[in-house]
Amino acid sequence: MIEDVGLAQDPYLELGVSRGASGDEIRKAFHKLAKKHHPDANPGNKASEDKFKRASSAFDLLSDPDKRKKFDAGEIDADGRETMRGYGQSPFGDQGGGFRSANFEGVDLNDILGDMFGSRGGRGAGGFSARGADLRARLEIDLEEAIAGAKKRVPFADGRTLDITIPKGVVEGQTLRLKGQGAAGRAGAGDALIEIGIRPHPVFKREGDNLVMDLPVSVPDAVLGGKVQADTPDGPVTLSVPKGANSGQVLRLKGRGLSDAHGRRGDLLARLMLTLPEAADPALEAFAETWREERPYTPRRRR
Repeated sequence: MIEDVGLAQDPYLELGVSRGASGDEIRKAFHKLAKKHHPDANPGNKASEDKFKRASSAFDLLSDPDKRKKFDAGEIDADGRETMRGYGQSPFGDQGGGFRSANFEGVDLNDILGDMFGSRGGRGAGGFSARGADLRARLEIDLEEAIAGAKKRVPFADGRTLDITIPKGVVEGQTLRLKGQGAAGRAGAGDALIEIGIRPHPVFKREGDNLVMDLPVSVPDAVLGGKVQADTPDGPVTLSVPKGANSGQVLRLKGRGLSDAHGRRGDLLARLMLTLPEAADPALEAFAETWREERPYTPRRRR
């Protein structure tokens, strides 16, 4: 189902940052809001869902240097639409970007604008439509697709489907904009806005830009050290388990996590889980019994 959520007039206010905020400050502000208001963390909370969508759209605009420059210059509005330059403010104090009924030497400005655009009155109900409305959809993708990119087909409420390319390193809550693929209008079609969601993974859990996984390790490999194969989103790799490893110990694989807003990838954290054989092993049981009798267990101190 496609929803059209009203945007704040100022994306800076939506994210709670100053107009001079750096790209890193904008990214941190968005991540904070996304974590707080994500629908997965607030099931059934429409207010949080709307806040999440507005923050995503604001981040989509301000994280793009070209869009941000155009917005600051007044060339586009908070939804990325081109503004009607020259008509945004009248000499009669209209600060809202609309068109008020004001006579100038007997000429009604609304009549002129109505003739120009084929209708009478201001924007909104009964007014002219300079540009078609944007259409919105949400697309859930797999974690591997978010990392490596993919091609997807997205259905929209008007019955159309669009084939799109998911770029490498797309992040949760990011909005992809397809220009001219929205609803038709007198001055051109609007855009299609596709919000990206990343499905939970059966192996990897997300912690910010990092991924965490449990890695089974045999008793001999934990005691003596050894090589074990570990799955990663980029394919299997071989890890070296240090001698005397213990359950809960973490091995870090740099650059194997999720991408952030700047394309930098986090890490994959492999948490060792000491695993016994599925079938009973008499030799192992005898060894353990002897070990318990001769060397009472002393818990290892946490560092």
